[in-house]
Amino acid sequence: MTDEIKLVLFDMDNVLCDYDRGKRVARLAQLAGSTDEFVHQAIWDSGFELLGDSGTLDAFDYLRGFGERIGYPLSLEEWVEARSCSMQADRAMLEIVEQLRQTVDVAILTNNTTLVADHIDTLFPELRPLFGAKIYASAQFKTAKPDPRCYHLCLSALRAAPETVLFVDDLATNVDGAREAGLFGHRYTSVTAFRQALSEHGLLRER
Repeated sequence: MTDEIKLVLFDMDNVLCDYDRGKRVARLAQLAGSTDEFVHQAIWDSGFELLGDSGTLDAFDYLRGFGERIGYPLSLEEWVEARSCSMQADRAMLEIVEQLRQTVDVAILTNNTTLVADHIDTLFPELRPLFGAKIYASAQFKTAKPDPRCYHLCLSALRAAPETVLFVDDLATNVDGAREAGLFGHRYTSVTAFRQALSEHGLLRER
């Protein structure tokens, strides 16, 4: 056990919520009168989404480019609706966050465009009561996980030292990036395994 951890920094998709990209792609394809395969290739296989995640494109250019690539003038409301339909809150994880925030700070760092942070109350309304303003999209920092700079810039905003932070992500490469940046890291695979990791850090009592 250790008392070093002062902040638990969470990824969002597939950690705090189940994210089904297939549902999102299907909704976008329906709007565009296209196919799932075309939309997926245009946005994700092409690397376009990374331009949003890394802040290379600002929110306006990202949304405009998104529509151009799928061949449909996608509105902000439609983008948000398609994103929202792909997300389902993980109640068990949110309960753990509620427990943690009684003794340590909690925050979110998600690889996403600033549109996600700007519209998080519509996309995932359960987060604000738990995390307050400490919800960060990578694009805000003009970089993305697993670049160590992304973690350092986020922690600077949070005024937290890397050696006092436990980072939680479902992707091994992002956990590796956090460790390279000096944070503790946990690859999320299940609620049970996460609870065990928290217990080992002295942050949560096992049930």
